[in-house]
Amino acid sequence: MEGIVKLKVFRVRENAKLPVRAHQTDAGMDLFFCPEDGKGKTIFSQHTQLLQTGLKFEVPEGYMLEIKNKSGIASKRQLIVGACVVDSGYDGEVFVNLHNIGFDSQIIDPGQKIAQAVLIPVNCCEIEEVVEDDLNKGSTRGDGALGSTGDR
Repeated sequence: MEGIVKLKVFRVRENAKLPVRAHQTDAGMDLFFCPEDGKGKTIFSQHTQLLQTGLKFEVPEGYMLEIKNKSGIASKRQLIVGACVVDSGYDGEVFVNLHNIGFDSQIIDPGQKIAQAVLIPVNCCEIEEVVEDDLNKGSTRGDGALGSTGDR
């Protein structure tokens, strides 16, 4: 199939699992916990752990790899991913920043799914500073901030 982007992956550790799509049309690829010491980790309530995947990625130029929540893990175990963007120039192991927002400690075992990765095109832009605030003039949106549209 023409136009398919290749995402090269290197296993830092022999037992690291390659990313897997549950269904061919899924946007996200499951990532798995692969600790260097082979031991599970506990994420205490209201705490964060940086979890190893055992993988390096060669993200193609013009793309980023965004690490995102697995919906089941987020809803059932209250484990959510912190902001995580893997740029095309990064050449180290990918880690997942997992936050436990729940009330119970959660144990993460080696080989367990911890997040998903989505390959996303990036539009690069030049930053242009302007000296007069005439940005978005004529917009019906205005400058109302959070909740300004009556969301509850």
